[in-house]
Amino acid sequence: MNVMCEVLGEGTHELDLAANATYGDVLAAVGLSTHEASVLVDDRPVPEDRPVDADSVRVIRLIKGG
Repeated sequence: MNVMCEVLGEGTHELDLAANATYGDVLAAVGLSTHEASVLVDDRPVPEDRPVDADSVRVIRLIKGG
């Protein structure tokens, strides 16, 4: 399955994922973990274990402070 993935502030990637891929797999495909980023579908966060059901997603990095 092909998914367009926009990593906010970093560019867009065309991902070729397995048919049973999850949104956690989307993050892994762009080199991020579920601890450092979230996937948005229609501007709403989706769980990392949910199967991918969108052709286009956005990824935002989570901000850490200290």
